[in-house]
Amino acid sequence: MGQNGGADFGALLSGAGRQILNQGGQALLNYGAQALGNIINEVFQKKEAEHKRVLPSIKNYKVLGETRPSSFGPATYQDFKEIRSRCLSEGRLFEDPEFPATDRSLYYKERLDRPLTWLRPGEISEDPQLFVEGYSRFDVQQGELGDCWLLAAVANLTLHRKLFFQVVPDDQSFDEEYAGVFHFRFWQYGRWVDVVVDDRLPTYRGKLVFLHSSERNEFWSALLEKAYAKLHGSYEALKGGSTCEAMEDFTGGVTEMYEMTELPPNFYTILLKAYERNSLMGCSIEPDPNVLEAETPVGLIRGHAYSVTRVKYVDIETPGRAGKIPLLRLRNPWGNEAEWNGPWSDKSPEWRFIPQSEKEELGLTFDDDGEFWMAFKDFTSNFDRVEICNLNPDSLDPEECPEGCTKKWEMSVFEGEWVRGVTAGGCRNYLESFWKNPQYTVTLKDPDEDDAENKCTIIVALMQKNRRSQRHQGLECLTIGFAVYRLPDYGHVPKPLDVNFFKYNASVGRSQAFINLREVSARFKFEPGSYVIVPSTFEPDEEGEFLLRVFSEKTNNMTENDEEVGMGDVDDRVKEITPNPEPADPVREFFTRLAGSDGEVDWQELKEILDYAMREELKGQGFSKEVCRSMVAMLDKDNSGGLGFEEFKSLWIDLRNWRAVFRLYDVEGRGAIPAHSLRDALHSAGYTVNAHVLNVLAHRYGSSDGYIQFDDFIMCSVRLKTMIDAFQGRSSGGDYATFSLDEWLNRTVYS
Repeated sequence: MGQNGGADFGALLSGAGRQILNQGGQALLNYGAQALGNIINEVFQKKEAEHKRVLPSIKNYKVLGETRPSSFGPATYQDFKEIRSRCLSEGRLFEDPEFPATDRSLYYKERLDRPLTWLRPGEISEDPQLFVEGYSRFDVQQGELGDCWLLAAVANLTLHRKLFFQVVPDDQSFDEEYAGVFHFRFWQYGRWVDVVVDDRLPTYRGKLVFLHSSERNEFWSALLEKAYAKLHGSYEALKGGSTCEAMEDFTGGVTEMYEMTELPPNFYTILLKAYERNSLMGCSIEPDPNVLEAETPVGLIRGHAYSVTRVKYVDIETPGRAGKIPLLRLRNPWGNEAEWNGPWSDKSPEWRFIPQSEKEELGLTFDDDGEFWMAFKDFTSNFDRVEICNLNPDSLDPEECPEGCTKKWEMSVFEGEWVRGVTAGGCRNYLESFWKNPQYTVTLKDPDEDDAENKCTIIVALMQKNRRSQRHQGLECLTIGFAVYRLPDYGHVPKPLDVNFFKYNASVGRSQAFINLREVSARFKFEPGSYVIVPSTFEPDEEGEFLLRVFSEKTNNMTENDEEVGMGDVDDRVKEITPNPEPADPVREFFTRLAGSDGEVDWQELKEILDYAMREELKGQGFSKEVCRSMVAMLDKDNSGGLGFEEFKSLWIDLRNWRAVFRLYDVEGRGAIPAHSLRDALHSAGYTVNAHVLNVLAHRYGSSDGYIQFDDFIMCSVRLKTMIDAFQGRSSGGDYATFSLDEWLNRTVYS
């Protein structure tokens, strides 16, 4: 259907319609027309991020997760072990020049109401330690900074040993090789970044003013917060945020957000499975706009981030009957008596119906430690939002899974980008360009275990990269989203899917809205089969890089839904334009005269010949030195540094074809082809490329106005042909058999 085009489909529909009418099926025809209208008129919605909903109180919400401290410009790489070794040999304590102990590391806009003093742990406590009797969620005490969203994520992190030491490396202490330097690791767009800090911390009257431990001489949490502040430019940048972003930066996981007003019917099962996979979970209540962190009558704090630390069906025995009740354990990062006071709270009468053995298994305590239990129904009626960070398989330690569970998500990940005029097609509302966006096929074969409908759970997450580091250029987060389409079982659809496919096929899943957040994600249940995910910005021609991740309960196979890079057939129209590829007599004579006694031309002599022969397209500019040298290199088989006539003749045939292609696509007559025609132009020249290579070519050879000049198009064609020929020659000899052509191109000319 997708390949037949609108006319064929319309004829098919009207033919079917006549048959239906002949059978008296007017109602059915109306239904069919309405269904077609729904497909054609499918509209995607745009939404602005509601900053008022972001936790907790917050004057300066920032998009988190950049790879350098934006306040001070680009960061240099700092090697923790090298810095520590140098400081020890010089007998001094490290002072970080990139995040100095000055006011600019504290704030970028809002000055503090009193002066703070930067002190090292040895000046705060007589016996400073990184850990005192290990680490736990009770080491995380909130200070005067509005970053409880971060604290909730840190508290969750302490529940997972492998994750914890991935973020807080255990190769540092105040006892051995102490030099005033520490380091922490955070996940940034598919990679782990090591952040080095000195141990000077902000204090007032000798006490830490921000994140700290309940033990005065324990400093891992304060130093972790400092490293995270450095990553984002200042402590002030941590005022206000979303727990999910910190959880992702600590784990590399994928986060889902659920509003209590829109919960799926199986939400407790989702929570239970998330707990079984060691997912990090947080929840919150909408803030009161008039009161900072206002307390509700049931003891919960508005505008405050809580962590979910346990999910369990608990055995219960009442006089009337026995059974199981869905409960959750939560923690307030303040770690004090501010706790839920309703049913199942500390010392509430409901606990008398729980068998003693069950209480022991739960590790039940009734301390004023900020931790408490709630029934699921009370949880959903008192909180407004839940965030779940699903760990990727590499972050999950089977030995730590609760109750012996060894379940893991299966993950696929791709990096991509939207390039103006080439692969930045905008959303489905812009039908004519939507198909040009990068496309990814994911194949689901096995349904989830114990799924009554035999369907497959899949989480799709689209994250835009590095936007905050470009804020000084006036760039904010793009409005992003994605759509998912089912591939027909019969196959026979083009790669990539073209405009006709999207005309007559509605999406089977999509992000809830297009929104200007760092990441959008959604969970779906699909039947086994193949699906295409199309990530995009809302408007066309908006440029940016992205990371697309897919989590599934069973194995998924994800690939780019695109052409293989390689050689194809030259367009018949080109063959018609260049029926006689031999060099004409004037060109042959010019070559003979310049070649001289050795019968070869070097790059300068080649430039003279081609500037003369191609003068109409070059408009007096002439070929560049770079392109002429590349043409010689492409055909100089004997490494003489020049081209003989037979080599030149081979080049001439290619150049005539490339010039003919250029003329076909220079439809505006401006001596340049638009970047959005580059894929089609390369097709006509006999090349197939995927979106990734297309982006690289557009970056390399396109101009800022979105066009490709003749000289640059020839250079693009020369480099592409050279690399394809080199790859095919080497791979056939076994040297590069493990590389795809796409990888080979990136390792060579485009690196």
